[in-house]
Amino acid sequence: MKKIMLLSLLLTPLALMAQPAAPVPPVAAVPPVAPHGSMKPLPPMGRQRTMAPGGRWWLDPATAERIGLTEDQRAKLAEIYHANRLRLIDVNASLQKEQLIMEPMMEADRPDQAQVLAQIDKIAQARAELEKANARMLFGFRGVLSQEQWKKLQQPGPRPKARTL
Repeated sequence: MKKIMLLSLLLTPLALMAQPAAPVPPVAAVPPVAPHGSMKPLPPMGRQRTMAPGGRWWLDPATAERIGLTEDQRAKLAEIYHANRLRLIDVNASLQKEQLIMEPMMEADRPDQAQVLAQIDKIAQARAELEKANARMLFGFRGVLSQEQWKKLQQPGPRPKARTL
């Protein structure tokens, strides 16, 4: 019983941080894979509502037409995505690794508070690195789009059809 209460006390602040405070504008993002266990990563900055699998919304013909993407812009967006994808995969894996390291700490009969709190700091840092890497990619995307295209992309539109990665 104490173990469950301690676990809930430690994880409640993390769960609250994972809840977005307000709706975010739609932009492209590489969604992180939810790790095993009770802690889930924060959603990437500006998660898009109309996103093709893998965050490649510019491949969806309806979205591309709706915002008026040119073939040159599509190519540049794909280039930015591929240039950032490996980094995003690495930082997401780091986050999952830090979360996995904490699991046995919390399952111990008497968790070491200092050790658990230090691990929570590592998890928070890994989340911050994921957000920064994602933001760098999103800034690249925004640099390719005109302000008018950016505003159109933020507006809700038709959902793209699923594509294979």
